[in-house]
Amino acid sequence: MEWTDGKKRCHWAAPGDPLYIKYHDEEWGIPVHEDRELFEMLLLEGFQAGLSWACILKKREAFSRAFDGFDVQKVSAYDAGKLAALQADSGIIRNRLKIQAAVINAGVFQQIQQEWGSFDRYLWHWTDGQTVYEAGNVSSPLSDSVSKDLKKRGMKFVGTVIIYSYLQAVGVINSHEPDCFLSVHSV
Repeated sequence: MEWTDGKKRCHWAAPGDPLYIKYHDEEWGIPVHEDRELFEMLLLEGFQAGLSWACILKKREAFSRAFDGFDVQKVSAYDAGKLAALQADSGIIRNRLKIQAAVINAGVFQQIQQEWGSFDRYLWHWTDGQTVYEAGNVSSPLSDSVSKDLKKRGMKFVGTVIIYSYLQAVGVINSHEPDCFLSVHSV
C-alpha cells in the first residue's frame, strides 16, 4: 500500500481516510491508563459489534455528546427517559440492547473501580502491567479470560473478540503488523 507520507502502516489503516490514519497513528495500541478513556473505548467497542470501526470513529463525537463525555457516573445513572432519548439520537448507533448494555457496563465498571481502586489497575493486572505483543489474532487466552470475568460481573457485549479488539485499542495488546512503522519490530 502506498502512503503519501512514506510510512508503512497496518493493512487496515485505510490510506484515503484521515480519521482512520490518525486513529492508527496516535491511539491504537498506545497504552491507556486513564479510566475515562478506558470507559470510552469499552463503550465504543460494544457499539462496534457487528459494524465497522470506521463507522464508530465517524460517530465518536456524537457518542461523546450523547454519553456525557463518557462520564461513567452519569452513564450509570441514566433513566428510562435518557435511554429513550439515546434511541432517538440519529448521531449514534441506536441499538436498544447496546444502549442498555452501556448503562449496565457503566455500573459494573464503577464496581470494578471500587474493588480495584481504578479500572486501570483491574485491566492491567491481567498482564502484570506489561504490554503483550502479537499480531494476526482476533482473540486469545487473555481476551478469553478478561471476557469471562467481565461477563461474570454482569457486563454485556464483552465477548472475547470484542475484548480482544478493546485490549488492542487501549494498548494492553500491541498488534501493529511487523512492517508497520509503529511495530516493535521497526523500533
